[in-house]
Amino acid sequence: MVISLELLIFFALLSLAASFVNGGLGYGYSSLSVPLAILVVANKIINPVYVLVEAIMNTVMLGLAGKDNIKKTFRRVIPIILPVVPGVIVGSYLLSLVAPLWIRFVVYAAILPLILLQAAGFRKPIKKESAAGVPLGMGIGLLYSITTISGPPIALFWNNQGMAKNEFKAAVAQVRIAESYLTCISYAILGLFTVTTFQLFSITALPVLLGVPLGMIVVKKIAVETFRRYAMSFDAAVVSFGLAQVFMTLFKLPAILSYTFWGIVLAIDVLLLYKYLRNRPSVQQERVVVPLPPPQKS
Repeated sequence: MVISLELLIFFALLSLAASFVNGGLGYGYSSLSVPLAILVVANKIINPVYVLVEAIMNTVMLGLAGKDNIKKTFRRVIPIILPVVPGVIVGSYLLSLVAPLWIRFVVYAAILPLILLQAAGFRKPIKKESAAGVPLGMGIGLLYSITTISGPPIALFWNNQGMAKNEFKAAVAQVRIAESYLTCISYAILGLFTVTTFQLFSITALPVLLGVPLGMIVVKKIAVETFRRYAMSFDAAVVSFGLAQVFMTLFKLPAILSYTFWGIVLAIDVLLLYKYLRNRPSVQQERVVVPLPPPQKS
């Protein structure tokens, strides 16, 4: 694959923006970058690139989370991490078989509801956390290996469980390290890493060095939930646009219907953001630590 200068600039800027969000929230790199990236290249090309970037980035994010937060959350993430393995194996194999347009549809259709739920501030604590972690782990392993996206479901799960900010980031990083390293191994076995992979990796990895610390600095200046709502609102607009494109190309829907769908999602998105901003808490209020509920036995 010949990579033009315009494409290189596009991926560098996209990586900078996505890593900025990841630095602030502890997740969000793939859920922001992949929906835009697959508009110009196939998943089979970009997935191995982002898996390599995220393997490194998640390792750094885990180190920044601190040993105490890792220890506090380690037992709670194990029921999610273990089922990731079969999910990654099946998903990686499917990636090598399924047509790109269908994968694009799966990406957009799977994450749009999860993004909107986060934009709405959805909270519903799960009582039997360990039992819920098994299907969640298998599902995100499958989703990540096909799309390199898993942040929205993981974040939605841990937000529901009332984790404090630093413990939340430690829990997310542990799960994402497991899935990214396992997916790297699976992709290597299937021969998905190519010369193009490493060319794009060299372009996308460097902006992360700036984006992650910048996101961490900015999120300290504003309420973290406010940062999350803006990021998810933008994400919803991007994903719904991509889904509208798939409706036209894969399902041959008329443009007017596809863009009407996009307009409806945008309207919901704007309404959710407006309702939050009207009643948003102060930075000091958001920094009040929410106690961790004790893990529930299945």
